[in-house]
Amino acid sequence: MPEQYIRVAVPTDEEELAVLDRATWSTLHAVSPPPEGPFFDERHLPEDYLVAEAEGRVVGYVRLARPTPLASNAHVLQIQGLAVAEEVRGRGLGRALIRAAAEAARGRGARRLTLRVLGHNAPARALYEAEGFAVEGVQPEEFLLDGAYVDDVLMGRRL
Repeated sequence: MPEQYIRVAVPTDEEELAVLDRATWSTLHAVSPPPEGPFFDERHLPEDYLVAEAEGRVVGYVRLARPTPLASNAHVLQIQGLAVAEEVRGRGLGRALIRAAAEAARGRGARRLTLRVLGHNAPARALYEAEGFAVEGVQPEEFLLDGAYVDDVLMGRRL
C-alpha cells in the first residue's frame, strides 16, 4: 500500500475535495448530490476537515462539526461527511479517518461523537459499529431515494 497520512485540510485542497466529493457521491450514502460551487464556505471551513493523502493527492476526507450551535451541546461533535476514493477503498482509509476524527474530537474537548447514516448503507454501518458507534435512534423511512424509502440512523459513541 502506498504511504498515506491524515492531516487537517487547507484552502488549497478545495478543488481536489470537490472532485472527490462528486466522484464518490451516491444514494447509498447521501440524500442529495454535492452542491455546485465552492467546496469550502462559511459553514464548511478547511479546519473542519481531515484529509487522507496518498501518493501526494487527496484520496479521502472526514468532516467534523458541531451538530447544533447551542452551548449546552458543545461537548458533542458530529461526523458530517466521509468519503474515500474508489481506487483506494478496502485499504483501511475509512477506518483511519474515523479514528483520526475521534482523536481530533477528543482534542477539541468533545465527550461524544455522533453521526447519521442511511439505513441501507450496510458497509458504513458495519465500519462505524466496529469503531465503537452504536445505534441511538432511527427515523424510519425518512428519505425517498431511488424509489425506495430509507431510514435515517443516528449513531454515537463516547470518547
